[in-house]
Amino acid sequence: MPRITPFLWFDDQAEEAARFYVSVFRKDSKITAVRRYGESGPGPKGSVMTVAFRLNRQHFVALNGGPHFKFTEAVSFVISCETQREIDAFWGKLSKGGKEMQCGWLRDKYGLCWQIVPSILPKLLQAKFPDRSERVMKAIMGMVKLDIAALRLAHAGHRAP
Repeated sequence: MPRITPFLWFDDQAEEAARFYVSVFRKDSKITAVRRYGESGPGPKGSVMTVAFRLNRQHFVALNGGPHFKFTEAVSFVISCETQREIDAFWGKLSKGGKEMQCGWLRDKYGLCWQIVPSILPKLLQAKFPDRSERVMKAIMGMVKLDIAALRLAHAGHRAP
């Protein structure tokens, strides 16, 4: 099967952003190639054109393409976390210098949107239990960073302390 590689457009921070993301994810993450503009541009000769990198075995390419396009919430990356500690760690690193949003979403300092969610969330939202699912969804709508304990309490029909 062909590999699908997200291609991320930055103004001029592709290498900085790639280094940041590699530092956040660390495991199986690294910069794999840096390509520079030549004589024919369009960027200044010798400046970074693209940076290929890997985050947890997922390949990405970052492009310094100029200020023409910006990231929107129409595309986001989901990080599925086993523990609250993982949620807190990713949230803290990725939201620093960015913007926290509702329902476990954030925009990082480069404008890229992330959803930091507990891996248990699909189980808590099962259609098999519509009343439980509704309580969990209501709890999510009132949160910024998701709280696993509070979501479990909502699922069980209790309020968070």
